[in-house]
Amino acid sequence: MLDLTRILAGPVATRFLAGYGAQILRIDPLGWEEPGTVPEVVVGKRCARLDLKSSHGMITLKKLLADADILVHGYRTDALARLGLDREERQKLRPGLIDISLNAYGWSGPWQMRRGFDSLIQMSSGIAHMGMVKADKPHPLPLPGQALDHATGYLLAGAAIRGLTRRAMDGRGVEVRASLARTAALLTRYPVENGLIAQIEPEQSDDFAPVIEETAWGPAQRLRPPLMLEDCPMYWDLPSVRLGSSSAEWM
Repeated sequence: MLDLTRILAGPVATRFLAGYGAQILRIDPLGWEEPGTVPEVVVGKRCARLDLKSSHGMITLKKLLADADILVHGYRTDALARLGLDREERQKLRPGLIDISLNAYGWSGPWQMRRGFDSLIQMSSGIAHMGMVKADKPHPLPLPGQALDHATGYLLAGAAIRGLTRRAMDGRGVEVRASLARTAALLTRYPVENGLIAQIEPEQSDDFAPVIEETAWGPAQRLRPPLMLEDCPMYWDLPSVRLGSSSAEWM
């Protein structure tokens, strides 16, 4: 899998798939960092850097894409097209590609080119307003976590698996589009029972994975995976590493 995503939905998707055997190569721009979040989302991945605005960077990316089964990208709607790598070119380079993309506000309407992230979507979709009303607060109240990011991440992971099973049947590639705004719309369909706001429970010792991971930042202990597949435990072959610590090539 070629991972061209940033905080947070895309990295959640590729982290999940890495835990079930996918070889993930994450590509970041030169100098890009995500302080405080990188150790959480790069476990099981190799991380390289490319300047996609340079001819060398784009040539390298195209070579990587030609050998990829799945591409996950989180750029704005026209970003890859402006770099000469639109959807037709991607399928030409890699026939049968599972091409998965996400953005903030979708691919139609007046906000399709607008940048955004989880907290902004919660504000603009009415989720924060609903929290304010339900909690009787004088100000908008977002959810106590980045629920749209995480939910979208697992939708993307499911789409990747579904795309592979379909390709195994008919040999054809699949294009999947997701957006944080669409996930917000799905979430707001569920009623808030009894008008109550869920309480965050204090952490318990069994919330944590039993294994200590030797990351690039020192020993760390993760929370347990959010889900389990029967007879197939989630396991990451690689510990968390710093961005740019690998070469831009498949192993």
